[in-house]
Amino acid sequence: MEQGRQARVDFSAARILVVGDVMLDRYWFGEVSRISPEAPVPVVRVTRSDERLGGAANVARNAAALGARVALVGVVGDDEPGRCIEAMAVQEGIECRLAHDSALPTTIKLRVIGRQQQLLRVDFEQAPGEAALARKLDAVRELLPGAGVLVLSDYGKGSLVQIEEIVRAAREAGKIVIVDPKGDDYHRYRGVTVLTPNRAELREVVGAWRDEADLAERAQALRRSLGIRYLVLTRSEEGMTLFSDEGETSVPAQAREVYDVSGAGDTVVAVLAAMLAAGLPADAAMRLANRAGGIVVGKLGTAAVSPLELFGP
Repeated sequence: MEQGRQARVDFSAARILVVGDVMLDRYWFGEVSRISPEAPVPVVRVTRSDERLGGAANVARNAAALGARVALVGVVGDDEPGRCIEAMAVQEGIECRLAHDSALPTTIKLRVIGRQQQLLRVDFEQAPGEAALARKLDAVRELLPGAGVLVLSDYGKGSLVQIEEIVRAAREAGKIVIVDPKGDDYHRYRGVTVLTPNRAELREVVGAWRDEADLAERAQALRRSLGIRYLVLTRSEEGMTLFSDEGETSVPAQAREVYDVSGAGDTVVAVLAAMLAAGLPADAAMRLANRAGGIVVGKLGTAAVSPLELFGP
């Protein structure tokens, strides 16, 4: 057994509610053989396409792939991409409570891939309206009692403008709350159980650190000021670090080959949520999430990690 490998965990009793920015990841794959005569850009002859769950929907997919019971709440448009997200999520065994906004185009990230490399990403997005957000909040209140862990997946697309109200309701219900943050205003995450920024996101809030001691001081000061129990910093090739009242615990990166980092943060958050929902301690959850992140970056595009990949046969 690989050193530090977590014993197999049964996630069947884990109940997770994922709320946040739901989106569709589209991929156009093609061949590149020439440069456009109109501009110095490659011409991609598209030969196939693929669609995958993105954003909060990818978090839900990753948790469901481990065997957890997952419900997904968010806002999509009353359009083909929104229906596609719903159909794919249901196929993955996810309970969908998506609010449809007829004035909103579903958020899409379109990636153009040539020669196994991402050449271009095109984003289609718009903030949801108040009526759809109200329906989304009603769904959260309805589903929250049945969840052990609430995951808030914030991509800054507007689905979590009620985040403080949602966090307050979850805390009053005694739920574990995990937030994958966005932006430089972390006060709205006050009182959550786990915050999972990456290096760039944390640096935007606390400033650049000189060394590990300075990082620990800044991260712990932020965590204490917001009343957050655990701050899990994802550090790419440097692995992950868990900050808590007990101090700091770090694990090295486990990626053997980095192929595509798309959606790796979603996988990390999903595994943390599933582990905590299954009753495992935070340090064990971080170690397994670190392993999962190392696996998923070896895959092209947003992807999920299976129990077999995590634990072995």
